[in-house]
Amino acid sequence: MAKTIAEINEKIKQGKVVVATADEMVAIVKDKGAKQAAEDIDVVTTGTFGPMCSSSMYVNVGHTKPKIKIGGGEATLNDVPVHTGLAAVDVYLGCTQLPADDPRNKVHPGEFKYGGGHVIEDFVAGKDIKLSAKAYGTDCYPARELETTINIKDVNEAVLFNPRNCYQNYNVAVNLSGKIIYTYLGMLKPGLGNANYCSAGQLSPLLNDPLYKTIGIGTRIFLGGGVGYVTWQGTQHNPGVKRNENGVPMAPAGTLAVIGDLKQMSKKYLMGVSFQGYGSSLNVGIGIPIPVLDEEIAKFTGVSDAEITAPIVDYSEAYPQGIAENLGSVSYAELRSGKIKIQDKQVPTASLSSYPKAVEIANTLRDWIKAGKFSLSEPVANLPGPDSGYTFGPLKTK
Repeated sequence: MAKTIAEINEKIKQGKVVVATADEMVAIVKDKGAKQAAEDIDVVTTGTFGPMCSSSMYVNVGHTKPKIKIGGGEATLNDVPVHTGLAAVDVYLGCTQLPADDPRNKVHPGEFKYGGGHVIEDFVAGKDIKLSAKAYGTDCYPARELETTINIKDVNEAVLFNPRNCYQNYNVAVNLSGKIIYTYLGMLKPGLGNANYCSAGQLSPLLNDPLYKTIGIGTRIFLGGGVGYVTWQGTQHNPGVKRNENGVPMAPAGTLAVIGDLKQMSKKYLMGVSFQGYGSSLNVGIGIPIPVLDEEIAKFTGVSDAEITAPIVDYSEAYPQGIAENLGSVSYAELRSGKIKIQDKQVPTASLSSYPKAVEIANTLRDWIKAGKFSLSEPVANLPGPDSGYTFGPLKTK
């Protein structure tokens, strides 16, 4: 019998809800079958924690006396430039932004010790952040310079807004060239010296709802240690990629745009990160509850690492040149074994995504729901699905 989100929320209120993590659901579906699992389990919790470059925050820093129009001027937070083109005292910071004096890759490979992601981590941790600003001055906003500190406890609004998080599957990166290369998937040794990947596999949110049946615009989620929401499909959302018989994409596919109150969040689940030779980013923790409305959704949430495959891509030539080819595919079960076989060579693997953290997030979200602290939300609209015609393609140039 099919359930509704309203019925599940009533169970949450009454303390009768049955919740399993996606890890646990693999065994439940295998042992009992999808039909019985759908009857027994009300909610499946997922989790992921890893670098998500398209992450940012916007802050209303408050007005000074005399007032200043930072908008249209210049400003930095801990010497990292922020975007000021919003309004008088609203500023926006992306996690990959770097200080003006960072040498970047002039001495290759650059270290990128401090960037936007680190500012976001320090801010959410409650540290004082140095704000510097220069303005052109107006009749209503006469001040032209500002040097002060801000703290998350004191600002009017502090919001985490991430235009692209929670990738639904991703590449396994390798290096076929004869030299070390530095990428957003880490350092890759020459001659297939290592293989790096970044996904929580069977715990990953969108791999447990591959056709976006329950995750949509307005879905309430665990975000950075607090509560957030899905606001739209993420940038580079590409649902039309090839999928297996269970609907699981075999390449990078769906993404989510998410938002939440930064004041609720924790540096435990928002961590600035540096990639040698590449830049700065932000490790983000996300957990999404999936209501088990019917047998089909139960089957989806029972997906295992052995049933999810990712493409192996050469990041020395094919990826940077935009060549649509790969070296085969590999399951997450094989990746987590520590070694995979590529071109008759045993290649060691490593994950940039923390599986223990993903488990922790899924467990935390499960505990919130069972305690009645977190209810499910009905999406107001679905994400573009595999048959929507929605695609992501390359930039057209002359």
